[in-house]
Amino acid sequence: MKTQVKALVVGGGAVGTSIAYHLAKAGWQDVMLLERDELTSGSTWHAAGLLPYFNMSYATTHIHDYSIKFYKTLEEETGLNAGFFVVGNLRMAQTDARMDEYMLYASTAETCGVPFEWMTPDQIKERWPLIRTDDLKGAIYHPTDGYINPADVTMAMAKGARQRGVMIERKWQVDGYEWAGDHWNVTVTKMVEKGGNLVPSDETQVIEAEHVVTATGNHAQRTAKLLGIKIPAIPVEHQFIVTEPDPTLVEWRKTNDQHPVIRDADAKWYVREERGGWILGPYELNAPARFEYGVPDSFRADLFPLDLERIEEEYMSMIHRIPSSEEVGLKDDFNGPICYTPDGNPLIGPAPGLRNMWLAEGFSFGITAAGGAGHYLAQLMVEGEAEIDMASLDPKRYGSWMTTEYAARKNEEAYEHVYILHHPDEERPACRPLRTAPAYDRQKALGAQFGHVNGWERPNYYGPLDAEDSFDHDARSFRRGGWWQHAVDEARAIREAAGLIDATAFAKHRVAGPGATAFLDWFTCNKLPKVGRINLTYALTSKGTTRTEYTIVRLAENEYYLVSAGAWAAYDADYLRKAAADKAGEFGYIEIQDVTTQWGVYAIAGPKSRDVLKELIRDADPETALSNKRFPWLSARDIELGMVPVMAIRVAYTGELGWELHHPIEMGAHLWDKLMAAGEKHGLKPVGARAQNWLRQEKSYRAFGNELGRDATPLEADLPRFVDLDKGFHGKDALVETGVRSKCCTLLIDGPEDADPWGREALYTEDGTRVGRLTSGGYSVAFGKSIGMGYVRPELAVPGTKLKVRMFRELWDAEVVEDSPYDPKNETIRKDG
Repeated sequence: MKTQVKALVVGGGAVGTSIAYHLAKAGWQDVMLLERDELTSGSTWHAAGLLPYFNMSYATTHIHDYSIKFYKTLEEETGLNAGFFVVGNLRMAQTDARMDEYMLYASTAETCGVPFEWMTPDQIKERWPLIRTDDLKGAIYHPTDGYINPADVTMAMAKGARQRGVMIERKWQVDGYEWAGDHWNVTVTKMVEKGGNLVPSDETQVIEAEHVVTATGNHAQRTAKLLGIKIPAIPVEHQFIVTEPDPTLVEWRKTNDQHPVIRDADAKWYVREERGGWILGPYELNAPARFEYGVPDSFRADLFPLDLERIEEEYMSMIHRIPSSEEVGLKDDFNGPICYTPDGNPLIGPAPGLRNMWLAEGFSFGITAAGGAGHYLAQLMVEGEAEIDMASLDPKRYGSWMTTEYAARKNEEAYEHVYILHHPDEERPACRPLRTAPAYDRQKALGAQFGHVNGWERPNYYGPLDAEDSFDHDARSFRRGGWWQHAVDEARAIREAAGLIDATAFAKHRVAGPGATAFLDWFTCNKLPKVGRINLTYALTSKGTTRTEYTIVRLAENEYYLVSAGAWAAYDADYLRKAAADKAGEFGYIEIQDVTTQWGVYAIAGPKSRDVLKELIRDADPETALSNKRFPWLSARDIELGMVPVMAIRVAYTGELGWELHHPIEMGAHLWDKLMAAGEKHGLKPVGARAQNWLRQEKSYRAFGNELGRDATPLEADLPRFVDLDKGFHGKDALVETGVRSKCCTLLIDGPEDADPWGREALYTEDGTRVGRLTSGGYSVAFGKSIGMGYVRPELAVPGTKLKVRMFRELWDAEVVEDSPYDPKNETIRKDG
């Protein structure tokens, strides 16, 4: 066995073999794959092999699309039949809400170029008469996917990898990782059969690997312990049953092709044809997490006992949907571990805190995702970035606060939510509340309905005081839900009086030291602010695209306070620290502290916000303390609000006169009370994130994860004012070389009366040509219509351009407007007083 390699892939399931294949295809030599048992011996062997396109994530949809297309090429390349049956995928709906979900999903499919068809119940019945359709509303049909044999496709990818020079070694277990400064020393042990078990032998090796990729599936917790990190990938039981042949199906097949995979999402199951019978795979309630602390040595290609009572409801609903299955007996059953993550999406990308260590873990739909995951991870590793923004799948989207208990319970929830309606405003309740800011109970008492950001509870809106809970279950909708009017009222309060927003979840870092200024000047693309001032700026990738957005406050000559999006705290911290470590020798000592949990943040905004703060500020001249002369726009000052010391920043994400009030977090409840009391006579209202999201679109403020990401440069986001091309900075050459492939713009939309866009809809020209997609959407109180932001070809991102937005299968009029359609001259935000 070779002991020095460019890349070592650990795990020989479908995901691991795909990664090895694609690294070799991308040109890397000396790639090795290790498997502790046999290829496919993990979850791959008992997977049902379905290839569903359906996914609300833009990145994951691209991954699934690549897989489905890639698998169709393997036989020609390798000579091995991957066992791909392109039978189509019929996803049915029993309710109008489910059809709304499919129409929203179709927006993502359209923008990714995924083919689909709409079908009525009559069309379904005419084409597939075995399905009962009298209680259906319709279906979405994908004609190009179906199901595949997991073992066959894995072996085909393994052969393709070997043909490209990959070394595949079986029966070797990784027992240790040690970073040697420029490579990993990976200790491996030969595994041997003993009494039906797989046990370590005395034979060990140390492999030197420049890069390591872990694709260890159910063994992710063992991997996490070896690496000293947290990986929230824990298996959940998934069971499916195989029936005896169905005589009605057998007869129908004499004159018809294979039946498509069918999914009754409202009944929580999939069914596909299998040797004249059916495979039923339910996603039932109460499926338990397993192996929270590691897989037992005795567990190999094993299964758990079947729990038929747990899936009785789903089994009876299959009989209802396919009446001919009622008299068919059971032939086989499976109950095996399938790895999940708290949000159901895999973890693909660099491991937190480690160099050249890559994770590919937590694949609940591993066969569907394997091909695309290998392709895009190889791009990340070989080229520095993938052609799509992979941030939503980054392992660092979960911080170090996450525990095993949290991951296990959230993964169980993710499993049972596979077929729950995926509202774009959904808020899942498991493990909540967990991280709460000091004013949480006060906000809840005011009717706050909470979302969660990186584990933090954050008010989405303030609803009725008699609401049953704080997670707005009954208010969700694919259209204007029960929360909509509350958000309208909050947005108007900020535009007309004042609003108070809890922004404590913001990520906050202190960067200081002799090398801080030179480092940040290189790390970000905008000019650094002067002492006491702030700037909005971006850290770029090596490809010149946007890696992180920061508000930088300069506290002293070599001391800075960086504020970034709360959802990306660990993601931002890891990139910042690694970049600083890389440049320490060049720029000098740099100290980085994560101070997120030390500082609470309230944002107060609106034309009367200054009046509210005047009630509380302690100053020799309180009347002028907040004036433009003493406290200009885009500056920061230490002030006192009553007994609370506050670092106030004159900026407002809503585009109104306002301040961010950064305060010692332990004083948050006291400050909240004082602000609410002081604001009562000025019309101050507590405001949630949904109204804020609408208001920032009226100002064309880009949001990271929406308009800003690793697939577009700041120039493509149309933010040249925040890019200083006169200085050198990381990613500059690539940014300039890339040019402007597409351009961000703001649109006002004449949409349906009962709905607004969510920010994933396709954009068309008036002649019906698809030209782009929305990245944000909502309602504008200033203009009384829907609003959105998105990307189109540069020549179309011109004010006055007429476009169309696809919503609920119809095209609605939209017009590109000037940036910051509300208060384009920033007169309101600069208001003096």
